[in-house]
Amino acid sequence: MTNIGANKTSKMLFETEEEIFNTLVEKDHPFRYLNEHFDFVELSHSLSACYSELGTTGIAIEKGFKALLVQFWEDYSDRQMEKALKLNIGVRWFCGFGLLEQTPDHSYFGKLRKRIGPERLAEIFHKVNEAMKKKNLFGEVFTFIDASSIITKTALWDERDKAIADGEEKLKNAIINNYTADKDAKWGAKSKTNIWFGFKRHNAVDMRYGIISKVAVTPANVPDYKAVKDICPTQGMVFMDKGYDYKEADWWVRLNGCVPATLRKNNNKEKNFDLDSWRSKIRMPFESTFSKQRKRARYRGQTKVTFQCYAEAMVYNLKKAVRILPSLTILET
Repeated sequence: MTNIGANKTSKMLFETEEEIFNTLVEKDHPFRYLNEHFDFVELSHSLSACYSELGTTGIAIEKGFKALLVQFWEDYSDRQMEKALKLNIGVRWFCGFGLLEQTPDHSYFGKLRKRIGPERLAEIFHKVNEAMKKKNLFGEVFTFIDASSIITKTALWDERDKAIADGEEKLKNAIINNYTADKDAKWGAKSKTNIWFGFKRHNAVDMRYGIISKVAVTPANVPDYKAVKDICPTQGMVFMDKGYDYKEADWWVRLNGCVPATLRKNNNKEKNFDLDSWRSKIRMPFESTFSKQRKRARYRGQTKVTFQCYAEAMVYNLKKAVRILPSLTILET
């Protein structure tokens, strides 16, 4: 008799919570679209191996994964994410926490990121993209490849002074690991004035809607064209700027069954100015993809920065999807 009464009470409480969430979370909230179009139970299933020792109260991995999505969606720190789960009703609802359910503290998120790691996150990133392909968000005809800077530290004056005190002429890449906290970061340069210390984000962008299809991260001193082999698609035409005008880049593109549409350098005998003008116009709308992503490294080390870039790319794609899918649904009906 007691069990029956408890079940009824629990059901009433659940219905009351559902009504409260339905009232307070806007009908057009982007998180509602995410839940409608993507199966997060399936997407986070591969992370079940991370779950066994996470959290003292046994937080379901789906909830943790959604919390990490929200963290990168809103660019929250760990402490800001802790606060959002406690106070933001939309975030609480999306992540699957009840109104009175205890939420994790800030230390949980760092542990979860470490356990997931970039390899598992990359798998989920590609799963999300596969789901988007089924919704016709990928064209797989034209792909735009480019690289952007990720700055680890803006000034290295103390490190430079230590190097000079040790008899070094300057703080160059050959010795920089001896003086900096991030042993994977390097000096990189796009030009004589565009110089930074950190990493490079390499993205392949499908040119139907500007969805990021592949991601790679290298130290900043690695030439752009060296990453083509890691992010090249397997079909279609590949658009790249003059930094990729190397035989090695063309070779990898053709090896993958694609056609290179590289802007050729002015001293390249094969350069066709009219053709390059067309190529430049075609890729121009998708160059903004890189401006929308964070320019600073959230963490130290290439492994953690790679995690950051996959998470940011996934969130970028999901933000695109929740803007595009409603209009596609209307057109289909």
